Amino acid sequence: MPNVDFVSGVHRATPRDYLARVNEADKADCAAIAGQWGRDYWDGDRKHGYGGFHYDGRWRTVAEQIAAHYRLPPDATILDVGCGKAFLLYEFTQFLPQAQVAGIDISAYGIEHAKEEVRPQLQVGSAVDLPYADDTFDLVISINTLHNLRNFELRQALQEIERVRRGAAYVTVESYRNEREKVNLLYWQLTCRTFHDPQEWEWAFRQAGYTGDYSFIYFE
Repeated sequence: MPNVDFVSGVHRATPRDYLARVNEADKADCAAIAGQWGRDYWDGDRKHGYGGFHYDGRWRTVAEQIAAHYRLPPDATILDVGCGKAFLLYEFTQFLPQAQVAGIDISAYGIEHAKEEVRPQLQVGSAVDLPYADDTFDLVISINTLHNLRNFELRQALQEIERVRRGAAYVTVESYRNEREKVNLLYWQLTCRTFHDPQEWEWAFRQAGYTGDYSFIYFE
């Protein structure tokens, strides 16, 4: 269960004003709106979420690194748990044209506005109850999703990822290494329910029986 980082470069490329996030709006109201996972979260004002989540190709490098690291075959089966608009899944199909991709997300809006090329392979659903058979996928990924679950849901979701994979698994979650990063995370987050430092995350992974790879993103 090694720590392998594919995502922090994309994360660091986005500027963040932590104090403005707290001071310019009622943070509680903004979090309540974000937690509906609708248009406001994806394509509304930045104070409610992404402020416009549009395809720009930034996930191509991430997909290429993941595919190379796990030596995915041309016809790999890939599941993204918390796929959102499925930009990452789309990138896999661009250099693995025979790949069979699938995505699931709690947000109906996200699925409805996902990359149209892969939209037929997506569905609305929960990470805690994946509608796939055991040992189905060569790779299961979950990027910046699992920290949005409560602790008992987190355990179920990790066990579901273990159940449906026959190959590799890789998850990325928000974390913090010091008090400054913890404060920045608390200032910035809108939907996070599970706040762990890396050691606590690793404990949670072991408790759930998760044996795949992982990485953390930090709000520096």
